[in-house]
Amino acid sequence: MDNFFKKNIAIKLSKEFPEYTDKSLHEYKNYCEIKKSSNNWNLFPPLTYKVFLMLNSDLITKIISKKLKIAKIFTDYGLNGGGWHLMNNKGKLNPHLDYSLHPKVNAQRKFNLIIFLSPNWKKNWGGETSFYSKNLNNKKIPGKLIKKIYPKFNRAILFDTSKTSWHAVEALKTKKIRKSIAVYYLVNPEKNIKSKRQKALYAPTKNQINNKKILKFIKLRSDPNLFSNVYKTEKNK
Repeated sequence: MDNFFKKNIAIKLSKEFPEYTDKSLHEYKNYCEIKKSSNNWNLFPPLTYKVFLMLNSDLITKIISKKLKIAKIFTDYGLNGGGWHLMNNKGKLNPHLDYSLHPKVNAQRKFNLIIFLSPNWKKNWGGETSFYSKNLNNKKIPGKLIKKIYPKFNRAILFDTSKTSWHAVEALKTKKIRKSIAVYYLVNPEKNIKSKRQKALYAPTKNQINNKKILKFIKLRSDPNLFSNVYKTEKNK
């Protein structure tokens, strides 16, 4: 969805992002993810705060519910995993599956809404959001790459994160900051839900697939009790 916000709103939202070096940002720096983020409402400037309120409002969830014919959709005001996302040179996300069950409330993650807010982003700078097919032979890794979406300024994407929705962010090739905001929408858990994952499950890239350290990291990263010990593992060890 292009031109998601009015242009002046999108420009102001972009300007309200903190500097990449801001110490209040939460940093992920490891084999599979290099980014910074914040979901702290107290840090959001006025317009950003109002926009997150709007995106989490009943008005928005009712629109999504009606359009997609899902009876009950609700929001996560805690922005678990959402909020501001920033990446700089070499920033990336390996192919991964998002958490399936919210770690704080009894709810299933269903949709991601992501809005790109870096003006004048060039196509050769990387940072595309990539989507993969289901792997019929190995459920721990994605299938073929099927779609890349360029992070054009003021473009929004809404996608289903349930079951086998493997997606990634391609490595950045610029010192410019890739800015985006993210809101996740929840539903009541399916009966007999198979996956009760509470943290993201990453997949190794082709050049990582036989690296035992990275495979061990991926296992620890997906464990809700051990995640905090490894999310800032030095990526080049």
